[in-house]
Amino acid sequence: MAELLAKTACAGLLPLTVGGLSLSESAPAALTTLAPYRGQEQALSKALMAAHGLGFPAIHASTQGKKDARAIWFGRDLALLIGPEPDSRLAQHAALSDQSQGWAVVELAGVGAAEVLARLCPVDLRAAAFPVGASLRTEAKHMMVSISRLGEDRFQIMVFRSMARTLIHDLKTAMEAGAARG
Repeated sequence: MAELLAKTACAGLLPLTVGGLSLSESAPAALTTLAPYRGQEQALSKALMAAHGLGFPAIHASTQGKKDARAIWFGRDLALLIGPEPDSRLAQHAALSDQSQGWAVVELAGVGAAEVLARLCPVDLRAAAFPVGASLRTEAKHMMVSISRLGEDRFQIMVFRSMARTLIHDLKTAMEAGAARG
């Protein structure tokens, strides 16, 4: 009988350093989409605050809670809870869907990280337009991604697990192009 081994989405591909930039895999314990039932947005936000110390994020934003819990805007009437397993009481106010194995989550960090992403994405990711705590869904070359600004020069990038190798290739190419100019 074959022995199956669990691997992360970026196993064997990361970490990567080019110049002053680093690309590493982030492996949150859980990823759960939260889709509030009609009229339950406020109740869900209160339940999130009680359970995880954060509210439901506004459009293009994220919220930070306790014990590394974060919620990011993930689309119209949709958020992604990152970190903890969701408290079971949230199911009274929203449809919960485990996404933990479906996404590759990486962090790009270092001076020039926004410029690297600018080579791939058709949105303004400069700090003035996309401050710390901002989150959006956009395109990176030909893939749909979620990008969140975690710090001045630190971004979280998420793609479907099946696109992990392509994302890393595209980011590495953009990192190398930026380093060559520097």
